[in-house]
Amino acid sequence: MGTWKLDFEDGYYRIFDSSKLITGYFDPDFGNLSSSENPDDVILSKIKNHDKISGGMIMIPLVKFKLFDTDLNTNLSNVQQNVSRVSEHLRKWDNFLSKINNSSHFVGISHTDQDMLTITFPIKFSKLTPLENSDLIKELSSTLKLLEDSNLL
Repeated sequence: MGTWKLDFEDGYYRIFDSSKLITGYFDPDFGNLSSSENPDDVILSKIKNHDKISGGMIMIPLVKFKLFDTDLNTNLSNVQQNVSRVSEHLRKWDNFLSKINNSSHFVGISHTDQDMLTITFPIKFSKLTPLENSDLIKELSSTLKLLEDSNLL
């Protein structure tokens, strides 16, 4: 694939692949907004002015279990196969996190699929980068390519 697109919505960017499917989300580090009376206005102003950021957080689907469906009716062999598949996929994630020297990440349940976990981890850009889609894509591309090459997308 390798062709990515960003779409800003509600303070974060949705990341789309070349098939126009959502690959994940990028939440820019807008700085400390806790003292701001209206953080949403500050964020929109930063985007409009193409302020520069140093990175942010990226959220990607971690693993789909194919086990936690209310209509699940399976056998032990299928459960074992899914558990093995999940274990192998988690090993790939462990290798990926080692490659990017990441130890600070968190895992949560997907907001769109209760049978899926997501992983969120920080991404530090190589330089201060304007809040401009093309510039952000340039900085995100190497991580997205590594995820793709590791069969994690």
